[in-house]
Amino acid sequence: MCGRFSRKATLQAIVDAFEIEDIKGAIEPSYNIAPGQEVAVILKDESRKLGLLKWGLIPSWSKDPTIGNRMINARAETLAEKPSFKHPLRRKRCLIVADGFYEWQKSGNRKIPMYIFLKNQEPFAFAGLWDTWTSPEGKKVSTCTIITTEPNELLKKIHNRMPVILPKEHFDLWLDRSVENEQRVLPFLQPYPEKEMDAYEVSQLVNSPKNNTPKCIERIT
Repeated sequence: MCGRFSRKATLQAIVDAFEIEDIKGAIEPSYNIAPGQEVAVILKDESRKLGLLKWGLIPSWSKDPTIGNRMINARAETLAEKPSFKHPLRRKRCLIVADGFYEWQKSGNRKIPMYIFLKNQEPFAFAGLWDTWTSPEGKKVSTCTIITTEPNELLKKIHNRMPVILPKEHFDLWLDRSVENEQRVLPFLQPYPEKEMDAYEVSQLVNSPKNNTPKCIERIT
C-alpha cells in the first residue's frame, strides 16, 4: 500500500515539471502527507489543472462517506472489476503530485520507516482516480485514491506493494477523459524501474502525521 508521502517541491517547481496552466487552492510543501488530508492533484480538460482533493476515495454512489478511510489505495490488478473504481477508471483519472513516499520495513519486531524517491530528486506523479460525492445536505466532496501495483526489486526488500509512478510520456493519455476504454491505460500501471529509484531509513518522527517538517525525510546515518 501507500499510506504516507511527501511533496516538498515548491509550487513553481511543480508548475514547471507538469506544465500546469491553471492553479486552484493554496499548495504548500508537505513532508508527511497522510490519508484524510488534501493532496495536490492534476486533472485535464483543455489544459492541465492543479488543485486539491481529499485523500480517501468516496464513490459518488456511497451512502456512507466514512468508506473513504478504507479507500486510500486501489489495486491495479482489480480496478476494472471493483464497483468503486470501474467508473473513475474510465472517466476520472488523475495524477497525484509527490516527490517521495514512505513504507515501513519489518525487521524482527521492529518496523523501520523508509523513504523512497527518484534518484534525480524531481517531483513525480502517482496514478490516481477521483470522484465527487454529494452529501444529503447537498455538499459536494471530491476525493481521490492512489493506485498500487506489485513492487519492483528495490521495493521488494521493503514492502509487498508500491504506488504506481507514471512516466511523463503517459500523462496525456491517462488524463484524457475522452479515452474511456480502460484497456488503453491499464498497461501503464506497472512497477517503476528500480534503477531510477533509491531508499533510505528515516526517523520515527514520520510515524505520526502530526510531525510535518523537513526532519521527516532526513536520512538516518
